[in-house]
Amino acid sequence: MTAAPPDLDGRAAWPAAEFTGRLRAVTALRYHDRHPFNQRMHRGELTRAELRRWIAARFHYQRHIPVKDALILAGLDRPEERRAWLRRIHDQDGTDADSREGGGIERWLRLGEAAGLARAELLDTSRVPPGVRFAVEAYVTFCRRRPVLEAVAASLTELSAPDLMRTRIAAFERHYPWIDPAGLAYFRARVTQGARDAEQALALVLARACTREEQQRAVAALEFKCEVLWALLDAVDRSEP
Repeated sequence: MTAAPPDLDGRAAWPAAEFTGRLRAVTALRYHDRHPFNQRMHRGELTRAELRRWIAARFHYQRHIPVKDALILAGLDRPEERRAWLRRIHDQDGTDADSREGGGIERWLRLGEAAGLARAELLDTSRVPPGVRFAVEAYVTFCRRRPVLEAVAASLTELSAPDLMRTRIAAFERHYPWIDPAGLAYFRARVTQGARDAEQALALVLARACTREEQQRAVAALEFKCEVLWALLDAVDRSEP
């Protein structure tokens, strides 16, 4: 394999294994599973009102995932990349073939219902805390304006998502039995979807980040996404009931 050309200042690109390690280190240290609100959730310390507030606020993020994926899709220049990425939109919005089960957005609405939230409450954007609205808009704007490499790299929080989903399922089953287990379908689906999506995104980033500068921008994009998720939880934690 031909070595990647150095940057103008002479720095060679990191080998693939080192670059991958640096990306994984970001999520290992900065993913929102470490946020105090998530920690309290997984210890079973949230009240019903707090958990419902999180479900409602997080839905605002969930409903924008297909939007950011459509923006990334528009930046991919190879048909095979677009076909693979399009699957993410289907996962969230659903397709005619899975209309009964629905996609991720429908599953999140059912989670809300299982927790005692009406669909109208989740769909009412006026109830979304300003900090949550700001964090979500920042992420969508990032994917709209930044090069596709950085937008894809930002999605690599999925590297840690499957483990978080497993932890969350166990926590909900143990500590929040008042939520209908059928409402956990979103989390169960994301265990496998998240692993698949992370593998796809990582392959794209490794293929496109050919210089040290591009690699560093990819790492910075992932750090930014971790900050978005952290800020979202900050807003939920500090919002009024």
